[in-house]
Formats: sequence, structure tokens, C-alpha cells
Amino acid sequence: MNGPRTWLLLTYKVPRHPSARRVYVWRKLKQLGAILLHDSVWVLPDSDRTAEQFRWLAEEIKELGGKVSLWTSHATSQEQESELVCAFSQDVDKAYGQILAQLRRGRADVATLSRRYQEVLARDYFRSPAGEQVREALMKTRGGGRSR
Repeated sequence: MNGPRTWLLLTYKVPRHPSARRVYVWRKLKQLGAILLHDSVWVLPDSDRTAEQFRWLAEEIKELGGKVSLWTSHATSQEQESELVCAFSQDVDKAYGQILAQLRRGRADVATLSRRYQEVLARDYFRSPAGEQVREALMKTRGGGRSR
């Protein structure tokens, strides 16, 4: 990596009622793999894809009657940077681990687990080695049909 990594920050506020609006935004943020820094401050690593996703979500928040701000930022220390990368990695490693556990249990629904893998891969911003393990396990399971 050359120089400090750039991060995208999204802060928002949506009306309390109906609560479905807040739940909708929270689910979207989790689906993107965003990490909650504090209260309603969420972070993603900066890329063309994540910037576009945050911009789309910002528009949706406005349509829900909310207020939103988007920012770019840099961590002020290597320790903060490492903590953020670790938080993103732990999130996807946990999800990959759940997929592997289901594959190992036998009688796995490979189609469902493959879709789940694609969802996790989309938010695996730092390319966890666990993702490759899941991919290989899925390929092996697909090669032999449904696992038993």
C-alpha cells in the first residue's frame, strides 16, 4: 500500500417513525459490509464501487425523509488503520466460517451457500484467505454434486 488508505464515511439521521425506515438503512449498510464507527457513522474502504454504493444509499436516505453526509477520511495512525482492516476482515471471516461449517455438516444446499458466498465476497474488501477456502470447498462439493 502506498500512503494511507482512504476511507468513506457516511453519517445519517432518519425519522424515528416508522421504525422500518431505520431498519431498512441499517440492513443496507450491513449488506454493504459497512462498519459502525460511532452512533450513526459508518465506514467503507474507498473505491469507485463503494463510493457509488454510498451515494445510492444517501439518495435513498433522503427519499426516506432523512439527512445524510458523505465524507472521505484517512486514519491518523497505522494502529487505527489496522483496527479498521481487522474489523472488516473479522466480519467476512465469520461469514466464511459459517459457510464452511454448513458445507462440512453434509447435505449442504450448495446453490444457497454459493449465493451466500457471492454476497460475502462482495464485501470482502481485503480478500481474506478464508474466501479462497470457501471457494475451493464449494467447487469440490459442486464437482461431487450435493454433499452427503
